[in-house]
Amino acid sequence: MSAPWPLRAAVVLRCRVTGGNGQRGSVAVVMPILAVGMLSMGGLVIDGGTALAARGRAADLAQQAARAGADVLSPGSLRRADPDSLVIDPGAASAAAQQILSAGAVGGQSAGELTSEVDVAGDSVTVRVSITRPTAMLSAVGVGSVTGTFTATATVLHGAVTQDGG
Repeated sequence: MSAPWPLRAAVVLRCRVTGGNGQRGSVAVVMPILAVGMLSMGGLVIDGGTALAARGRAADLAQQAARAGADVLSPGSLRRADPDSLVIDPGAASAAAQQILSAGAVGGQSAGELTSEVDVAGDSVTVRVSITRPTAMLSAVGVGSVTGTFTATATVLHGAVTQDGG
């Protein structure tokens, strides 16, 4: 004859609580591994966004500075009859580009270390901007900063020019 119902339930409950299948404490091993993985993923999302924002800001500053530099034409070339002979004033172009870069660095939106190079060659102004920003979460695993770099070139053109040259 079997035991009364409450006694059978107590025996089954005791067997389930004690387990007996060797998995006691397995959650304590898995949870730290999952926590490190989830924090790493969060760091990639947050600091990856920081890297994309730094690159976007670098692109914005490089394009603006290159355009400002290409807008500074030599006064003598403006007086010539041939519009295709427009020439950039190298000193003034470099100064105009640096002024834009300085304003962008002081504006606070870069919020990091800004380095730049301005190159004036013929009828083109090339500006390379790098913005380095500190990381928020990945610094815990040794990645202290992320850098966004962009290079932009502006060329002096006369009239309306399309992609196929017409």
